[in-house]
Amino acid sequence: MMNFEDFEEKTLSRETIFNGQVINVKLDTVALPGDLGLAKREIIFHNGGVAVLAITPEQKMILVRQFGKALEEVIYEIPAGKLEKGENANPEAAMLRELEEETGMTTKSVKKIAEFYTAPGFCSEKIYLYKADNLRKVDQPRPHDDDEVLERHEVTLAEAKALIHNGEIQDAKTIMAIQYWELETNA
Repeated sequence: MMNFEDFEEKTLSRETIFNGQVINVKLDTVALPGDLGLAKREIIFHNGGVAVLAITPEQKMILVRQFGKALEEVIYEIPAGKLEKGENANPEAAMLRELEEETGMTTKSVKKIAEFYTAPGFCSEKIYLYKADNLRKVDQPRPHDDDEVLERHEVTLAEAKALIHNGEIQDAKTIMAIQYWELETNA
């Protein structure tokens, strides 16, 4: 079995390409393992995000429909958002904030499903995925972000699977959440 050192790419230099509000882009020069030479690596640094499989008392999941600018289309996805500075220590609290902002709901019933990297070949973004049920409406919920336009939908498991099948859900975290819900439901 190969050791960490057999895979490690040692960073020799790092150049800042872009520092933004959401991401930072760096260009690393690395020494490849096993004397394979040098290579360049473009890396996006992202603070991470949270997402929630929100299940209503009627056994429907909450989806939000909004414009995905990077895709130039309207998409369905589970409530989600980026971790703000300082929220890495408590992603569950960040998830509850996003749940309230995007759905007007909250809960005390939370379970962490997974944490995963979205594109580890070039991006450091990690998403913390939770399940929230026993939802209740918040009397005066926090408003969603000023730059967000979204529409809330509640769908059954069968309807969610149909949205995947017909291509209306193409978002990986949402597909993962639906698959988790299906496995849990059929267990």
